[in-house]
Amino acid sequence: MFRFIVRRLLQMIVAFFGTTLIVYALMFAGQGDPIQALAGERPVTEAQRAYLTEKYHLDATGVGGFFYRYFDYLSNLLRGDLGESLTGRSIGDILAAAWPVTIKLALIAIAVAVIFGVTAGVLAGIRRASIFDNATLLLTLLVLGIPTIVLAPLAQYYLGVRWQLFPPTAGADPDFYALLLPGIVLGSLSLATALRLTRTSVAENLRADYVRTARSKGLPRRRVVSVHVLRNSLIPVITFLGVELGNLMSGAIITEGVFNIPGVGFNLFRGIRTEDGPLVVGIVSVLVVVYLVANLVVDILYAVLDPRIRYE
Repeated sequence: MFRFIVRRLLQMIVAFFGTTLIVYALMFAGQGDPIQALAGERPVTEAQRAYLTEKYHLDATGVGGFFYRYFDYLSNLLRGDLGESLTGRSIGDILAAAWPVTIKLALIAIAVAVIFGVTAGVLAGIRRASIFDNATLLLTLLVLGIPTIVLAPLAQYYLGVRWQLFPPTAGADPDFYALLLPGIVLGSLSLATALRLTRTSVAENLRADYVRTARSKGLPRRRVVSVHVLRNSLIPVITFLGVELGNLMSGAIITEGVFNIPGVGFNLFRGIRTEDGPLVVGIVSVLVVVYLVANLVVDILYAVLDPRIRYE
């Protein structure tokens, strides 16, 4: 296990350097005026031009100058210095205010997927080809076929504005109730995928040899399902949910934008819309780290849950 963790950490470091290099290159490569590339089409004041030139060492030219700027940017990133947006606000302060909101939203979404998706998937797998199984397959197919950009406004209009069951927008400091509807919308796709994955895994394990052996020994069906089937069936589900939690924590741009939630995705969308290059690059760089750490945790859990797995 120790060798596996070390190997995954080394792979994570390589992926981190490669991803940040690509992000940084896309910010500057092929641009005649890198300062204007950072600011997009918005006008740049002399004070902003001087700050960006000093911050990103834009007076260094050539390939050597590019890598010098990249490693300087990387060293600042590793020290936690994400710089400032074009509005003059610290990117670290922006993320510090946005992370708690996004984490709450992601936890609500993943809870919805686990409570409803996994539970319904287990029941559908046990009662395969039943009315409940067919109904869940049809509903999940419907959910998977509706993109979030359509589902979020529909839920906001009917559940928030027309029927007034939930607040239509979250506001600056949202509480749990204000985040509940966005969390359900955000977790709906994860719920549908987790349900189908759980259902397939349970149905396959019920036909496995070890289940027939357990039944032949006279074990009750409840014990066979709860002890033997569920343990093996939930391994791919936990892997999916772990990676999905990393994706959700990275920020849901559409959901946070529709419900006006001041989270990471909302700030990333605002940076893209206002063409704030430093803000976009800073947020994306942090999201890369979050996603890599989430994948590392999932791989470790995968090995812990099933000791038969060997990482060679």
